[in-house]
Amino acid sequence: MTADAPLNARTASAAPASAAARPWTLTAGAAIAVAQGVLLTAYGVYLMIEGLVTHTHTGVGLTEFGGFIVLLLGLLPLFAGRALLRLKRWGRSPAVLVDTLCLAVTYFTFQNGGLQIPVGVLVGLAGICGIVLLLHPRTTETLWPAGYGK
Repeated sequence: MTADAPLNARTASAAPASAAARPWTLTAGAAIAVAQGVLLTAYGVYLMIEGLVTHTHTGVGLTEFGGFIVLLLGLLPLFAGRALLRLKRWGRSPAVLVDTLCLAVTYFTFQNGGLQIPVGVLVGLAGICGIVLLLHPRTTETLWPAGYGK
């Protein structure tokens, strides 16, 4: 037995539950975050490529820059979803942030109308489902077990 054994025993008991004990609410919330990240990243790459291959005379470089920003924004939920699948507490805040941004996107798609409304409904439903799943009591109990921090 080493001198680190008592410290390791204390940190092991305060650590989150194992992946086998991960509730479905956390897994589904993380899956929504990963899906949002994949879609945002793909859209960012699309915007960057579109800006390079089209011949417009306005906004030279702005489309590529906007695509780069969307690409970076897409990495946030990807990393957050991965962290949630590994039961890391820090992943919940950025995932809920992106879900909240989905509600703002939904509002603006309804303002524009037309064919954007069905897309807005899907984005809004994904945002609401992500918020509900990630703030669910089972998810909270898994990430912050009873007695954590005492």
